[in-house]
This record gives sequence, structure tokens and C-alpha cells, in this order.
Amino acid sequence: MHGQWDIALRDLDFAIGLDTRHDGAITWGEVQAHRSAIENYALSRLTIKGDGLTCTMQPTGQMIDDHTDGAYDVILFDAVCDKNIPSKLTVVYQLMYDLDPYHRGIVTIHAGDKIAGAVLGPSNPVASLNLREPDRWGEFKSFVTDGIWHIWTGIDHILFLLSLLLPAVLIRRRVPPANESWRKGTVMSEATGVVMAALTQRPQYRWEAATRFWPPCLDVIKVVSAFSLSHSITLSLAVLGIVHLPSRLVESGIALSVMVAALNNIYPVVHKRVWLIAFAFGFIHGLGFASALAGLQLPAGAMAASLGGFSVGVEIGQEAIVLAFLPLAYLMRKTRFYQVVLFRWGSLLIIAMATGWFVQRAFDVLIPGFSAIVPN
Repeated sequence: MHGQWDIALRDLDFAIGLDTRHDGAITWGEVQAHRSAIENYALSRLTIKGDGLTCTMQPTGQMIDDHTDGAYDVILFDAVCDKNIPSKLTVVYQLMYDLDPYHRGIVTIHAGDKIAGAVLGPSNPVASLNLREPDRWGEFKSFVTDGIWHIWTGIDHILFLLSLLLPAVLIRRRVPPANESWRKGTVMSEATGVVMAALTQRPQYRWEAATRFWPPCLDVIKVVSAFSLSHSITLSLAVLGIVHLPSRLVESGIALSVMVAALNNIYPVVHKRVWLIAFAFGFIHGLGFASALAGLQLPAGAMAASLGGFSVGVEIGQEAIVLAFLPLAYLMRKTRFYQVVLFRWGSLLIIAMATGWFVQRAFDVLIPGFSAIVPN
């Protein structure tokens, strides 16, 4: 069997250290210099068994490929089994299992016109794939799990959603003028009759607790539905190869969306139709979700199982966050802790975090100590 293993350079750098010049840019020369170390590290953490018997693996080449989420090292290898096409292939995947509990790998096996696949990681490192009758339901479930973890480990996606949900249990009301001096006044010129100046007190607003549960619930449904619709569109288009944007642009756009959503809580521009923000920025988040399925090239049946399962997983992960947040937010909505600490100061903290992400991603600069405090 012939194999191809794409591993993100950032993951390899984290695991074995590729950036010998410590300048943040990994060159092809540095990859070539570490070729043996890369092959030894990777292949020692991958086991392939054909009908229960371990296959012998031998590296045959190495190159670089660009995915939507950055550069990848491509390891080419041969796996020699007792049978040319075993009935069942078992894959044991342990890459970065001791370094990153959220790391995932997508395995796809082509055997003639049969294709089988699964998502593997530290919590589920073993997959048994039937090459004669691929288990589409099993593939679907593995991608559902991958979609859930992608949401739960994507702090920028979570903060974007929470920024939109924080004001759902509050109502923005106009504060009436305190006295007559706040009334609108004009000064007229007797000679010309032209308005020379207008002295007005700017309208004042404040956030108050919602009096009923169902209006906030309806707002949340609108926000989540709008976000789901738009990110599902671009997720599908990106995975199918119809839409492609540079990873730097996508990740910067996601950081900007978090910043705008939180800033809207402090200086409300859109407060009656927050779902519009969710819908608009959902398109860029969908492209970010697609990075988890980067390079997936499958026939229609396998693609439907993979993409459908991942989309369902994203929705489950998203709904779990919403269902946990909304009842607690409604119960705390009248407290100073919610209105000041969570809503106001929480939004300011999210703005600061998103600004740091945006600077790092858009301008490719490293803010000293920032990534240690806030994962990027």
C-alpha cells in the first residue's frame, strides 16, 4: 500500500523543533535538515495492521504542501502487509497524543473503488476499517465527534457566540431626561430667521433585565439559526473546493468578528437585530471550520458522510454551549455580577483578546507572552 501523511509544520515544530533559527518562519531547508527526525517521530506513532497482522512501513519521500490553514509536511510511505488488499485494516494513530489532547487526524483508505475513513485522536486512537464494505455510519459518527471537539476547542468561535448571546437577556432602554434643562433648545437669529445653533442633550440609554424568558429565547434562536445557516454554506463550499481564501485572511476575519461582536455590547450599533452580525460573520467562521477538513478528497458517498457528520457535530457543540448559557444567564440577568462583571467587563476582556489575535494573525507578529495567556 502507498500512503501519504500530511502533518502541519506548526505541529511538527511544536513536537520536535524545526525552527532552528528561531525567527518564526520554517523554511524548506530546515524541513530537509530534519527529514529523518520527522519520519522517525511520525512513523513511530502510526501503526497499520492488515487483518490483525502489523504492516511494515518505509518512508519513500517528503515534500511541502499548502492547506487552507497553513503549510504541511507531506510524508510519503509504503506499507507492506501480508495481503495486497486485507479485508480489514486497523489504524492506530498516536501523533502528539502526549502533547496535545485536542489533536485530530483524518485517515482515508482507498482500496480499488472502495474508500473508508475515520477521525482519530488521543481519546479514540484506533480505527478498524472494512475495505470490502465501508462503514458509512461509523465514519459519520467519527466526524460528528470531530465537529463537536472543533467547536469546544475553538475559543475564538466560542467567544464570538457568547458575545452575541450576552445581551440576549437584557433590554436596552432610553433614560428619560432628569429635568427641564435637558430639553431640546434652539437659538434663532432675529435678523435672518436661520437656526444658528442647537443645544441638545444626547439620549442616554441603559441595559435592564428582560422581564420574560421567551423573548430572549427567541432572540437566541435567531442568532444561532443565522450563524448556523451562513457558516454551513461556506463550510460546504470550502470543503468541496469551490471557495478558497488564504488562512491568514480567514483567521484574521474570525478575530475581527469576535472584536466587533463584543464591541457592539459596549457601543451598541446593532441591538435589535443582532442575528445580522451572526449571519454576516458566520460566512468567515464557516471557512475556519473547513480547515479541520482541509485536503479531504472523497467521492460523493464518503464526502456526504464526512461533511454531514462534521456539520452535525458543529451544531451539537454549538447547541450545548447555548443550552448551558441561556438558563444561567436568565437567572443572573438582574444581578450586578451579570450586568457589570460578565456583560460589561467580560465584553471588554473579549475585545482585548480579539484585538491581540487580530494583530498576530493579520500582521504575522508575535505579541510577547500573549499566546501563553490566551491560546491562539
